[in-house]
Amino acid sequence: MSYKDRFIDSLGGFANTFNSLRYIMAIKASFITLMPVIIVGAFSVLISNMVMDPKNGLAHFESFAFLATLKPIMTSINYATLSFLTIGAVFLIGIELGKINGSRSLFPGLLAVICFISVTPTTLDMMVNGHMQEVKDVLAKQFSDTKSLFLGMFIAILSVEVYSRLESFDRLRIKMPESVPPNVSASFSALIPAIITVVLIATFGFVFHRLTGIYLYDAVYQVIQRPLESVMQSLPGILLLMFVAQLFWVIGIHGNQMIKPIREPLLLGAIMVNMTAFEQGKEVPNIITMPFWDVYMSIGGSGCTIGLLLAVLMATRRKEMKEIGKLSLGPSFFNINEPVIFGMPVMLNPILAIPFIITPLITGTVGYFATSLGFAGRAVVMVPWTTPPVINAWLSTAGSMGAVVTQLICIVIATVVYFPFVKVASRRAEQAQKEALQNQSAAVQRPV
Repeated sequence: MSYKDRFIDSLGGFANTFNSLRYIMAIKASFITLMPVIIVGAFSVLISNMVMDPKNGLAHFESFAFLATLKPIMTSINYATLSFLTIGAVFLIGIELGKINGSRSLFPGLLAVICFISVTPTTLDMMVNGHMQEVKDVLAKQFSDTKSLFLGMFIAILSVEVYSRLESFDRLRIKMPESVPPNVSASFSALIPAIITVVLIATFGFVFHRLTGIYLYDAVYQVIQRPLESVMQSLPGILLLMFVAQLFWVIGIHGNQMIKPIREPLLLGAIMVNMTAFEQGKEVPNIITMPFWDVYMSIGGSGCTIGLLLAVLMATRRKEMKEIGKLSLGPSFFNINEPVIFGMPVMLNPILAIPFIITPLITGTVGYFATSLGFAGRAVVMVPWTTPPVINAWLSTAGSMGAVVTQLICIVIATVVYFPFVKVASRRAEQAQKEALQNQSAAVQRPV
């Protein structure tokens, strides 16, 4: 076996092991379920600021001034969705991990939320009438939005694992007579494991605070989440993550699925922060967000393959390549590129794999500098990943024409990068066809 084959096998083995981890499966499934909630909240931000805002929106014009009175509707939707994202994630991770551990009810999700709130401070010092006062029994926004996302994921996993382990002990189950309905019997069966789990998690949070003087939220955010956010907001960090995704793609493994547990909490968290700042009229802080990934680094799908399709239509006369290009162009407008990845193919193709890996790194760099220099607007709206190019650039940045122009430049760059490799792949295919015909002719002419 060659070094190349051993490398592909080892990478494939790692991917299979990684994807089969229970926690990874639960996190990925949870964020897939959360995506519609995020998009609903995102469009409430978009409508609030581009339609109902009396200063910058449609309501600025006298004929539409009445729309400003409806803005609280969008504000309430934004609060109900984006400001409670961590609570939703904790609930869903609890449910998904509970399913994996054999639970057939939704109770593990509810238990995860209870445990999460039990380690969260609910007493705050607030300025009231010019004096600092202690306010009890409140949940600050930072504990329900994305700033607590990593703590929520950790507590959800820990609480469900403890509960599932305790539930497996027969002595801890309260057994009811057979005449009792199954749902009632299941509730009593889970009672003792649930009580022990909540007490253990709450005690853990209490002891941690007493010993260190800080809450679990501060520890997890400062030690884990904030450093990861800093890395992901740097150009090298996002390029490295993209490189890893592309590397898995070229060996036939869905790269986005591999990096989703790392990418989603960080990049979705970044766009949530931007949306909140935009809604409140504050400066938008983050350049690299989930829409940044889609707008500049996945144009037409992973690898910016819209550039590959345009290069194929211009650079080759190979009938089979043109046919695949024409068939793949339609789905590519909605950022679906499996037909070209597996049909061209890009997978395990050393010629096309090179531009497939490097193109999004180049376009991502262009998008980053265009945004950091202020030419392109920062993303402030989470749009569906299937939104066509140009439209997604315009919508996600709330109407930045600089972002649209930057994306068009990236499409041109992608086409230029793919062009010579398509030429080489075309010549190789023609040469292989000629050799096959020559061998076939020689075989026919050879005497029996």
